[in-house]
Amino acid sequence: MTPLEHRLDRTVVIQASPETVFRYFTDSARWAAWWGAGSTIDARPGGRVYVRYATGDEAAGEVLEVKPPKRIVFTYGYVRGTPMPVGASRVTIELEPFEGATRLRLAHELSDAAVRDQHVQGWRYQLSLFGNLVADDQHAGAASIVDQWFAAWADPNVETRTALLRRIANERVQFRDRFSLIDGLDELVQHIGGAQQFMPGIRMQRIGDVRHCQGIVLADWAARTTGDETRGAGVTVFDLQSDGRLRAVTGFWNL
Repeated sequence: MTPLEHRLDRTVVIQASPETVFRYFTDSARWAAWWGAGSTIDARPGGRVYVRYATGDEAAGEVLEVKPPKRIVFTYGYVRGTPMPVGASRVTIELEPFEGATRLRLAHELSDAAVRDQHVQGWRYQLSLFGNLVADDQHAGAASIVDQWFAAWADPNVETRTALLRRIANERVQFRDRFSLIDGLDELVQHIGGAQQFMPGIRMQRIGDVRHCQGIVLADWAARTTGDETRGAGVTVFDLQSDGRLRAVTGFWNL
């Protein structure tokens, strides 16, 4: 291999566990979900790396090193031979836990500075797609978390309300809206009880599908009476940890 004297580095934080992230380097179906249909990876030293882009361009290489769930190294180049041939560069991806998520460090070593520069935006874009894809996988149950959150606001029993919130939120969960400035799960439990006293019979109901991007979930809702009369509506923003539990919730009323 020609000396690889030029390098680009990229670091991103992905809202998922290292184990979830690394599965995309060891499973061809997940690898193809990232790169494109037909892409494959054989995650063992000497195994083939193959990427088929949506444009029809093809890239390939060979796995050099695999250390789940921390590190994978492979060569990379283009089947057509330009801007560099197969095996002409080396990609190293390393993962580490970071504040409940995963910090991914990518280093791409190449022999030509101009070719390196051509790949800067490509990696910026591809890792953005990757972060979203993995987070969608990690938070596939986000709609259920949202529905349980709204169910807790209708639960009149302190013990069952507390148990429900403990399943879906951490002990330091924050809640903010026009009428709330709450820190901590125990305070939240009591706050919900107070809201029930002032708004008896009101329940929050999710409207439509949730929208998710890298651990942040948006859900539209309506506040309805037991007689199904709508008393208000709005949107709530849910900040999810990589384990799927709530870190913070912010509600907006359509007033």
